[in-house]
Amino acid sequence: MLIFNDVKLRNVRYITAILAMAALLVSSFALPASQAVVPTQNYVPESDVTMQKSVVNMNIPSNPNLPFGCVWGTVQNAAPGYPVDIEIYKNGKPVYFAQANVTSDGSYQQYFRVMNVDHGHETNIFEGDYTVEIFKYIVNSTSSAAST
Repeated sequence: MLIFNDVKLRNVRYITAILAMAALLVSSFALPASQAVVPTQNYVPESDVTMQKSVVNMNIPSNPNLPFGCVWGTVQNAAPGYPVDIEIYKNGKPVYFAQANVTSDGSYQQYFRVMNVDHGHETNIFEGDYTVEIFKYIVNSTSSAAST
């Protein structure tokens, strides 16, 4: 009888230890919202953000000097946390979409490949005339958040 009780007691201890570790693991995965990672930027309410659209023409020559192109610019009164959306079209058909982060000074840039070089063989990805649509997100000048 004594051996049976020792084995039973040892099994209970193992099961208790396993349940305790499982409870610790589960509780560490279930963080309350107040402990979640909070972004460091001061975001403004969406109602205080306005989108500005710019359209520019771009021409990529058939023999570019570099294998990449770039769209760049600045955003005055940029809405924190909002990227610049860049859309490139050829003859009204979409060919390239990207988002560029806005830096603290309001500038942005987005590089893209215009040519591939594979074993000395050049292939143009972009060539000719394109329309570039740029969407910038700014803080409304009439909102109280404009001072942020």
